[in-house]
Formats: sequence, C-alpha cells, structure tokens
Amino acid sequence: MRSPINSAISFGIYSLSEQSVTLEFGHEISEELHHQISSFDRLIHSNTFAGFKTTVPAYSTLSIFYDILEVSQSDMPGEDCFTKVSNYLHQLQSEQLTQPNTPNNSITNITIPTCYGGEYGEDIAEVAQLNNLSIDEVISLHSTAIYKVYMIGFVPGFAYLGGMDQRLATPRKPSPRKAIPAGSVGIAGEQTGIYPLETPGGWQLLGRTPIKLFDANKAQPSLLKAGDQVKFQPIDHNQFNQYHQ
Repeated sequence: MRSPINSAISFGIYSLSEQSVTLEFGHEISEELHHQISSFDRLIHSNTFAGFKTTVPAYSTLSIFYDILEVSQSDMPGEDCFTKVSNYLHQLQSEQLTQPNTPNNSITNITIPTCYGGEYGEDIAEVAQLNNLSIDEVISLHSTAIYKVYMIGFVPGFAYLGGMDQRLATPRKPSPRKAIPAGSVGIAGEQTGIYPLETPGGWQLLGRTPIKLFDANKAQPSLLKAGDQVKFQPIDHNQFNQYHQ
C-alpha cells in the first residue's frame, strides 16, 4: 500500500510491514538526500508519536518502526496504523518546512588506520589494473578522500561509505569469498566499506584496519554511525601489528 505523494513534501510513504513504514526521499545516492534523511530522522526522534520504536536510515529511505497496538489505540487521526502514522509524518514534514534546520551536532570525524595491499588487500592489484592506475595511486586516491557514513547494514556495524573517488569504482567479485576477515576494507561499485566481523562477501579488498568496528559489549556497539565522516590513514605492517601488542 502506498500513499499519494504530496508535491509540498520531499518524500513518499509506503508500508514496509504491519509495524513499519518507509519514507522514500529519492532513488539515488547523494549528499542532498542524505541531508534530508538525517534531518527528518532527527526531527522524528525529537517529536515521537505513541508507539514509536526506532528508525533505520538508508541511502534514499528512512524506515520507521512502531508498536501496532499502541498506534491503533492512539488518538492520531486515521482508520488504521498505516494511515495514522502516515498522517503524523506528513504533518511533521509540513511543520519542518516552516522551521529553521538545526545542524547535526552528533557527527563524529573518525580516522581509520589501514594497512593496504599484501595479505590484507588481496585485490588491490586487480583494482589498480581495472582502473589503469598504479597500486600507489589506488592507495592515495582511497586514503585522501573524506567519506560519509550513509547507512549501517548487511551485518552489525557494517558502514556503507559514500564519497569515494570515481576513478576507483570497481565491480564486486564475480564469486563472493566464503570468509572475509574482520577489519577488511573493500570497495564495490562506487562505495567503500569495512567488514566489522568475519563474514562472506564479494567486495574488492584493498586493505585491513586493526581497530575493532563492532563490540557487542559496548553501550554503542558500532564504532561508526550514519552521518559520521571517515578518513583512512595508511599504515605499514609493523604499525598494524603494534595495535595488537
């Protein structure tokens, strides 16, 4: 079920499940969409409705999860949960258009030390060859960019990073590996990311970081969150090993 898209707002709404809806802001990966999604995400969290549970931002969407019993018993206008939540979100968006946008003060700048190539970056030579670059050029292009965390997904703590130099864009591996070590830094298409846990995957591996990206025992298990800015810092094997001493 999909609601009509009001020309006065910047998203459409559709039902994701009985207990969630998704706001669709567009169909591409862009800084502007990320800004809209982040701004509205903050607005929802500061203006929650009865039954609200959490949100999950993505590249071009924002999913909102809620308790259907609490929503159905609320005094929000609408005949069913989808309509009640949709009406509330449309109203919230209308109010946002008349208010100044507040900056996101929770953004963190994080440097990720990374050992490129060798046993840690098995695909760096292939990436260089496919893009008519030297290995040193691949490292330089990848480590000088400033990336933004657009979303967390795939596995806990896996951050999808936008902002990679298009000269590095490389397709995924034809056949995914059965196990990629935690901390592996890879690229797929125009994205780069870091595997927080050992898992199967098909991204092209450039290197590995010795720092832990996900720790279930911490209050905030994931080191990275949507909106954070990330920079990769090249290190050598000796520096990599020192992190584990």
